[in-house]
Amino acid sequence: MIRIVIADDHPVVRAGLRALLEGESDLVVVAEASTPDEAVDLAVEHSPELVLMDLQFRSTATGADATRSLRALDAPPYVLVLTNYDTDGDILGAVEAGASGYLLKDAPPGDLLAAVRAAAAGESALAPAIAGRLMARMRAPQVALSAREIEVLGLVADGASNSRIAAALHISDATVKSHLVHVFSKLGVSSRTAAVSAARGLGVLR
Repeated sequence: MIRIVIADDHPVVRAGLRALLEGESDLVVVAEASTPDEAVDLAVEHSPELVLMDLQFRSTATGADATRSLRALDAPPYVLVLTNYDTDGDILGAVEAGASGYLLKDAPPGDLLAAVRAAAAGESALAPAIAGRLMARMRAPQVALSAREIEVLGLVADGASNSRIAAALHISDATVKSHLVHVFSKLGVSSRTAAVSAARGLGVLR
């Protein structure tokens, strides 16, 4: 029996996923979380084989943050990301945090069930489109920003100053500037606005 925790801040989504999963004889939902922190707490309490994780919540913490914490537990569950977002930044952040799989919410039910079983067995469960995106990144390393560079650029896109970015990410102003220098170089631009525009054009940022 594969024990699952569902982490999503939309009750209707959680209810739909529970109904789908519990229609299978080998799957059982042991808990539902509405925040990333709650997902970690429930995983500690219930020791599931798998956490089905959304990426964006109505909180400062993200699904990638929770994934990192879950994978650092003494008995870490596997994590399958199920989200609406397919930008390079979201994908890379989740995979680097330790997610075993990445699926979009418009995936057919059969694909989701197959991915749940694969991820719970420790296998990679990437949607074909997502796998293609990761392969494309590997083939084009000159525009492959690191997860941290994408994080910095995302805050730039939100209008944050270097000092605000430094405070949000718990790094120094000098480190922020260093990241931006690398971003400008990789994207072939010379300004923050151009960097954000180029990153959106490449599908790196939403």
